Amino acid sequence: MASSTRIRLIEPTDAAPIAAHRVRDFEAFRPWEPAQPADFFTPEGQAEHIDSLLAGYRAGAVWPGVVLGDDQVIGQVTVGGILPQPHLRRGSVGYWIASVAQNLGHAGHAVGLVLQVMTDELGLHRAEASTNLENLPSQRVLRRNGFSPYGVAHSSIFLDGSWRDGLLWERVLGD
Repeated sequence: MASSTRIRLIEPTDAAPIAAHRVRDFEAFRPWEPAQPADFFTPEGQAEHIDSLLAGYRAGAVWPGVVLGDDQVIGQVTVGGILPQPHLRRGSVGYWIASVAQNLGHAGHAVGLVLQVMTDELGLHRAEASTNLENLPSQRVLRRNGFSPYGVAHSSIFLDGSWRDGLLWERVLGD
């Protein structure tokens, strides 16, 4: 089924489907993501978030995408922290897939597609990512897409009530 996976730049009309996924999957994503204000989970809150992402896109700091399965929004894939300077040229990959579309290969395919965007469209040299030490499914997605772990960021992100370690991942693009 993942062969039907596509990605594209996020659009304002994606707010309602994203909000619906975020509300349904609130408990499932809680261990992996920072706390958000209640309005983040509303279509209006998502519309504001999308506006912010698109402003970052216009500034060259982020490439905010949605993941489509059979032409329906099923998640997001984002390249953040873009450093386009000739001596850096890197960005950090983040992604999530709605619970109703998980375990079908969409995350792996979406990451592969965003790596192409990073190389062909953004001209980046290096992709980075971070996962919780316990998030084995996400680690499998990164490994399948040629990422290697290179270190642990101790007590680096506050999630679900406590500071957590992050496993750092890297991939040189074009290799």
